[in-house]
Amino acid sequence: MRLHRKLGVALVALCLSLPVMAMSLEQAMSALGSAKSQGLVGEQADGYLGVVKNGGDAADVAAQINAARRAEYQKVASQSGATLKDVESLAGKKAIERTPSGQYVQVNGQWVRK
Repeated sequence: MRLHRKLGVALVALCLSLPVMAMSLEQAMSALGSAKSQGLVGEQADGYLGVVKNGGDAADVAAQINAARRAEYQKVASQSGATLKDVESLAGKKAIERTPSGQYVQVNGQWVRK
């Protein structure tokens, strides 16, 4: 019975600490430039970041920034009357156009260095 109680307490402690361990949007934004220049993440035509190759916090950076982008795209779509897909596509096109040479973009499902 004591073992179950100890495991239960440990599980609760772990669950409560998960939000603390997760990367914040501010941390993700700070890490984005480095992740892009290292070739870990790149821009996609759908307006979101993709993981080019796993390493460091690449997946966390992409997830945090993509969540923020999606919220912003939804806001723009509802304010403009456009569909979410249209806003995502336009944002993706602009992001790819603005990506500096040497960084990755996804073209026809393949990662290429611009």
